[in-house]
Amino acid sequence: MGAQWKAKGKEIAANAKGRLFGKLAKEIMVAARGGADPAGNSRLRLVLEQARKVSMPKDTLERAIKKGAGLTGETVHFEHVMYEGYAPHQVAVMVECLTDNLNRTAPEMRVLFRKGQLGTSGSVAWDFDHVGMIEAEPTAAEADAEVAAIEAGAQDFEVREPEEGDTKAVTLFLTDPSDLDLVSRALPTHGFTVLSARLGYRPKNPVDPASLSAEALEEVESFLAAIDANDDVQQMYVGLAG
Repeated sequence: MGAQWKAKGKEIAANAKGRLFGKLAKEIMVAARGGADPAGNSRLRLVLEQARKVSMPKDTLERAIKKGAGLTGETVHFEHVMYEGYAPHQVAVMVECLTDNLNRTAPEMRVLFRKGQLGTSGSVAWDFDHVGMIEAEPTAAEADAEVAAIEAGAQDFEVREPEEGDTKAVTLFLTDPSDLDLVSRALPTHGFTVLSARLGYRPKNPVDPASLSAEALEEVESFLAAIDANDDVQQMYVGLAG
């Protein structure tokens, strides 16, 4: 949970699929400003790989590329903004937004943080490392995450237990921000299929969920779920271990 918060449960994930496509469409439009051809635009290529992995409809994907690249005659402008603060029980959280209207997003974030504490820029970022994050799964049983990390040039890795209904464990490879594209291209040659690749934040001093009561942990989860439901929120990075 520490690297990137995700809603739990298959039913929740299914209900959130429409929001996921909306978030990806925004990312595609922003990335496509650098060119509509993924061969010459590594940022766009990485986002498209993620979109295809979650079966984003092809027409939605292509429309987002054209819109972002200015090929439809429409003007698209999304502003990237980070909100920092604390969830209940002093759990650090960084919220990454893409918005076309800061006058809407800012007050919405203030309301959502009422059950926690909204901080100023830098108030929480100091306790996170800015890293490249690559989620990948092994293509064969003998694939070794440690060997793949060393050979591909990743700084570290974390093997996560398969979620209910899944048969393969997902490995999170962590890289220097400048090496994200290089490592994501190298991993397939070392037995791993890349599921997603992005820049993000990893907590330096995550809170152990076991140190919180069941009631406190539920409060934190409820707080995070409410923020994640906001249409302008792209990613959340949370100071919880595991």
